[in-house]
Amino acid sequence: MSLPAEKGRCAPYGNYICHTFQGGSWADRSPLHDAAFQGRLLSLKTLIAQVYQGFNVNLVTTDRVSALHEACLGGHVACAKLLLENGAQVNAATIDGITPLFNACCSGSAACVNMLLEFGAKAQLGTHLPSPIHEAVKRGHRECMETLLAHEVDIDQEDPQHGTPLYVACSYQRTECVKKLLELGANVNVGKRLDTPLHVAARKSSVEIVVLLTDYGANPKCRNADLKCALDLATPHSKVEQVLLLREGPASLAQLCRLCIRRHLGRSCLYTVHRLHLPEPLENFLLYR
Repeated sequence: MSLPAEKGRCAPYGNYICHTFQGGSWADRSPLHDAAFQGRLLSLKTLIAQVYQGFNVNLVTTDRVSALHEACLGGHVACAKLLLENGAQVNAATIDGITPLFNACCSGSAACVNMLLEFGAKAQLGTHLPSPIHEAVKRGHRECMETLLAHEVDIDQEDPQHGTPLYVACSYQRTECVKKLLELGANVNVGKRLDTPLHVAARKSSVEIVVLLTDYGANPKCRNADLKCALDLATPHSKVEQVLLLREGPASLAQLCRLCIRRHLGRSCLYTVHRLHLPEPLENFLLYR
């Protein structure tokens, strides 16, 4: 049984739902679930102590939703920690493959994300299961995204349905996430199969994102499955079209040098540039400041 998204709760991610239930409306929802979702730490401690009443920390609903799922969806770090310390399964998945880590990214709680990772949460349990980093990016939760990347999550991880994190950030026009992903070395030309981040930014008429992508070396001549380049997808006579037309010609020598240096340094660029002891203007240029 899959549940509809509730008013005021996290919306579906593709075909997935951040699982939670409305208090008291489902027969298999326990007081443990209620306390975890509402962040009632003292009640949760009491219930966990009452094992004889059946309040096991890994008690799940028919959809395999655990109290840890609920605590993370509510962003309640103390409750989530208490559950984990009492044996809650950190990688427990619902029938739709939703994990507590996914729910923490859904709620935007970077503290929950960090704690779950410290307790051994896996950022990707399977190729076709919901991806926490894509959910964080989709919702514009940059801190959650950065926390996952700091734990060596693949920055170019391509979700079969949604593409790379950068592609998702462009699709949902999450400019701050786009900036950070590019700074950290995301591949600017890898999106969803043949559709690049620049393609989706052009379709969305996102001028700022189009400028960012082209500054970081996006190839405006890449063609998607329909053999269209980004310029073909831009609204005629729009600012996006103007930007793309300006970027059609050869790049300046300074820009070519910057891209060459950044490619050579790779994903360590953001941290390595400071060690080169360059003049401040040159350092700022390499770091897009």
